[in-house]
Amino acid sequence: MKINLLDSLKKYGLYMLLITAVFLTACGDDDEPEVVNEVEVITDVTLVFTNTADANDVVRARAQDPDGEGVQELAILDQITLTAGATYTLTYEILNALDPADVEDIGEEILEEDDEHQFFFSFSTDAFTSPEGNGNIDNASDELNYTDTDDNQNPVGLTTSWTAGAALTGGTFRAVLKHQPDVKTSTSTFNDGDTDFDLTFVLNIQ
Repeated sequence: MKINLLDSLKKYGLYMLLITAVFLTACGDDDEPEVVNEVEVITDVTLVFTNTADANDVVRARAQDPDGEGVQELAILDQITLTAGATYTLTYEILNALDPADVEDIGEEILEEDDEHQFFFSFSTDAFTSPEGNGNIDNASDELNYTDTDDNQNPVGLTTSWTAGAALTGGTFRAVLKHQPDVKTSTSTFNDGDTDFDLTFVLNIQ
């Protein structure tokens, strides 16, 4: 039987195309890039403690990172000084001010995505009479006065309540914002998700 070389080459080429298609299909799922959760660009964070009995008593503690995603980190600019026995509501100003002409309010984004965010805290032991202890970074179930929740009734921390204890000099107050998409639950901990910011201030009570 005479073999037609052209027909053989055509058949061979067709077989190679089929094999290549099967190989690409089989590898396609494995080659898909993993979805990366974006961490917010934050250049300015201000902790705002407002005395619940005196609206004129407002304590602001700032941290700033002038280059956003660059090599610099958020740098602490202020200490926190509270009045012994006073109760404060803690809120935040969180900004992306890389472009001064278009300052972005990251606090609004956190509020819109509150089911993906939670603040955690640690502080000098017994610096506050409420919450007592030293915060919930080491143990998420420890007392913390969250006054806001997400749609799933899990704590967020954009607002919290604090009653200052006795006089204290040179203590610490650490506030950490965690980004926890798809992992935040009622039992989420400091170790879950990514860190948007982690700030430790000097705490004084007088």
